[in-house]
Amino acid sequence: MVQLKHIGNVTFSKNRRSKNIKLSIKPDKSILVSYPFYVSEKEVLNFVMRNESWILQQQAKMETRKTRINPEEEMKTKLYQIQFLKADENRVSRKGKLIRIMLADFDSEASTAFAEKCLTEIYRFEAKQLLPGRLAELAQQHGFSYNKVTIRDNRRNWGSCSSSNNISLNLQMMKLSNTLIDYILLHELVHTEIKNHGPKFWERLNGITGKRAKELAGEIRKYSTYTL
Repeated sequence: MVQLKHIGNVTFSKNRRSKNIKLSIKPDKSILVSYPFYVSEKEVLNFVMRNESWILQQQAKMETRKTRINPEEEMKTKLYQIQFLKADENRVSRKGKLIRIMLADFDSEASTAFAEKCLTEIYRFEAKQLLPGRLAELAQQHGFSYNKVTIRDNRRNWGSCSSSNNISLNLQMMKLSNTLIDYILLHELVHTEIKNHGPKFWERLNGITGKRAKELAGEIRKYSTYTL
């Protein structure tokens, strides 16, 4: 890791499967650079510096996406009612379907990180409870088959389907509406038959989403896996 003026911490990561240099911005606004083994670190550093303006723009966007939590705020997940309360220390309690997340300082990064960790664990539990069953239901309804399903928190995509038809689902899906969750599940199920995003893929997906595939794909792009 190196620290560069203006843009902050940059982590360099060699990747055997990379064909190009790729930049990604983490929630803390640090930069991850993935690059092929045959590219030198000097070339990677020059690439980063050439893209400084873009990086600064993305960091500014990331700042606006940060989770904002206010005292006495409430939210509902698929299975729980969440309350955020002021307390003398960061802690969490649950009574039935009510979860109280108590924070010492609503403006501190430590309290925000604690709240985000709590919410992620809630989403993880709900995803394991709800997504496999719904995926199986949709697969049976539309005549798909798949191998196994896993729940992850990769923050890169909403879901994926491997060449052997193993489906991976992002637990962050649980913050979306049921309509968009179903769209993601159907998207991955279509990939069990069609491994690309060509015309046949969209035709198949359109046929099982009431001709709303492109519309729903547009709706998904309004959300980020990083914001809660």
